[in-house]
Amino acid sequence: MVKEAVQKVESKPARLWELYRNSIAPTMMKEFHHQNYLAVPRIEKIVINMGVKEGSTDIKLMEHLAHELAQITGQKPVMTKAKKSISAFKLREGVPIGLKVTLRKTRMYEFMDRLFNVAMPRIRDFRGVPTSSFDSTANYSFGIQEQFIFPEVEYDKMRKIQGMDITFVISTLDKNQSKRLLELLGVPFRK
Repeated sequence: MVKEAVQKVESKPARLWELYRNSIAPTMMKEFHHQNYLAVPRIEKIVINMGVKEGSTDIKLMEHLAHELAQITGQKPVMTKAKKSISAFKLREGVPIGLKVTLRKTRMYEFMDRLFNVAMPRIRDFRGVPTSSFDSTANYSFGIQEQFIFPEVEYDKMRKIQGMDITFVISTLDKNQSKRLLELLGVPFRK
């Protein structure tokens, strides 16, 4: 079921990769006085994490959400399991509790393009993503509350509304450079 959802990526470079290479990198080199093209910050990977608390009791739900996440990202997700038992949460070690996908290269840029230009405009009362979500190593994370903002997910076939966390891992430790890179790529920051 998940294999059918994973689509083959074309060999043509992604639109955002072309934009980064042709205009964003030279702009960043001028703004931050980088002498070398390789010193310009870039997005190394995007990690999409979906925590499913009912995963320990309903394996069919996990398979359905894995199929939806594969449709959204174009890559088969990995099932994450509990590392230790916590009796207060009725959780045993080794029980599936989430799904995770790590996107790199062409799939990463294709996902970013769909996220910024197709999915985010479909969010109701959307005012932008917060500017305060950078961690100590200048990576950027934010959450989405519903998976049906992506056009790949069919609303009628959904079994559960599920949110996800999206993390952009960036190759710099400077938050200002990370923010500027994301602005140039088209991230709609809150004003």
